[in-house]
Amino acid sequence: MKETATFHDLKGASVFITGGGSGIGASLTDGFMDQGAKVAFVGRSDATEFADEMEAKHGVRPLFLQCDITDIERLKACVAQAAEAHGPVTTLVNNAANDKRHSTMEVDSDFWDWMIAVNFKAYFFACQAVIPGMQAAGGGSIINFSSISYMMGNAGYPIYTGSNSGINGMTRSLAREFGPDRIRVNALAPGWVLTQKQLDQWATPEGLAAHMERQCLKDHLEPDDIVGATLFLASGTSRMMTGQSLVIDGGVVVTG
Repeated sequence: MKETATFHDLKGASVFITGGGSGIGASLTDGFMDQGAKVAFVGRSDATEFADEMEAKHGVRPLFLQCDITDIERLKACVAQAAEAHGPVTTLVNNAANDKRHSTMEVDSDFWDWMIAVNFKAYFFACQAVIPGMQAAGGGSIINFSSISYMMGNAGYPIYTGSNSGINGMTRSLAREFGPDRIRVNALAPGWVLTQKQLDQWATPEGLAAHMERQCLKDHLEPDDIVGATLFLASGTSRMMTGQSLVIDGGVVVTG
């Protein structure tokens, strides 16, 4: 990625990223390591090769902990292991999600439970797991990834969009509850970021063209486009910003 800014207070910071071995998450791991942060990340698939690449690039190795984030006890154990290795987690990035397409009439109870477990429940319990360490450290930053999909009223994945909206509500409540501990909680809502998964599964020429027509900025978003805003939210540069949702979408959702 192209480095555009240095956030000096992130050097040596203990950072925990869910889904940090692929897609947007891989760019986040790279970006935080580029700032000198100590990065631990979890992922369901083996990311040893990616950790090797990061070690070769940065001279230090990120801590990869294999974990299905729907296994809450394992997720909590990974947070504890990251804190033991790097010190209390002072930046949490809840990035992992699954936007599997589904229609309302096809959803059964098991699929509902799985989608909520991935896209909402794991976010809450990751926050719960890091908060005591942040309190002891005198503060921290939690960044919950949402999406513009619910703002657009997109059809085709209602549990995913419902979770995105719920993440905003949870973010605001946690910001209020833990602000006295100097824990900042913000949401970040990307637009359509063309990860390899998106390109492989859903990015048709027609769909890309229609989406580009709605964007103010006429470049497709790439994973690296999300890194700078995440670093900003993690850094003390944004120290008085909490309970907010920051949209990075090239100008699809324009509010005022």
